[in-house]
Amino acid sequence: MGRIEVTEFTDSGCPWAYSASPALAVLLWRYGDQLDWRTVMIGLAEDGAVYVDRGYTPTRAALGSLMFKRFGMPFLRSPRERVLATYPGCRTVIATRRLFPELERHVLRSIQFAWFNTDLLLDEPAALRTAISRVEGLDADAVIAAIDDPETEAAFMADREMTRQAQGGPTEFQGKARQTDGPVRYSAPSLIFTAQDGRRLEAGGFQSIEAYDVCIANLDTSLERRPPAEDPVQALNAFGYPLATQEVAAVMTHNNMPVDHLAAESALIEALGEGRVERIALGDDALWRPAA
Repeated sequence: MGRIEVTEFTDSGCPWAYSASPALAVLLWRYGDQLDWRTVMIGLAEDGAVYVDRGYTPTRAALGSLMFKRFGMPFLRSPRERVLATYPGCRTVIATRRLFPELERHVLRSIQFAWFNTDLLLDEPAALRTAISRVEGLDADAVIAAIDDPETEAAFMADREMTRQAQGGPTEFQGKARQTDGPVRYSAPSLIFTAQDGRRLEAGGFQSIEAYDVCIANLDTSLERRPPAEDPVQALNAFGYPLATQEVAAVMTHNNMPVDHLAAESALIEALGEGRVERIALGDDALWRPAA
């Protein structure tokens, strides 16, 4: 059986990366540990003033969620107190990578959910600790204490440098690269798929599950391709963290057909009534997990 390395360029404060969560959930469901997943943190903004200078405001961010809602993820539409920097969130993910590598994705998701569904000021240590404190098995205090370690900073700078090498590649060709702080960089979420023989396909910026699936199919047909989940609890049991309704719906969708959010939510509510799942209210929707 083959394997494929997936390099994901992302940032916990990017609404495009957050909105791609259902497609990423399908990849993880469909191919599981046949994918060697690596997360690279982009570092979009060292200071919120960068966005303010571009005319970005908390109100504009809240209004922007209306556009992203079409992708199905939960959103809170209330403006924050101020515009945030994304570097501290990136460093938190990287500190987790150093101390608790098996929980890196859990922490990334926790910050994303807090970023788009709370008014927490997620460039402050206390707020970041609150955001990640529910990750089971994580020492949140140790992670927050490691944000400013030289090792964390060195790893973050390495991620930033890797991100800013998109010039002349497929991502730039498609108009999905960005140049906001010097070099041409990958936008979030850009995925690079690399086969064991070194062949590589790039899906830059926000893409559909169809694009990702085509990349994998053209790199290695020896992979086992898991069929869709037939039951929401089956989907939830496959992940070590709660899923949003749209993620469950995507995992239950047959062969890249349109996602049926309502059908999945109905099935989840039925499972809730049967005591098989738990519902965690979030923004204008919810996260779901298997019942304890």
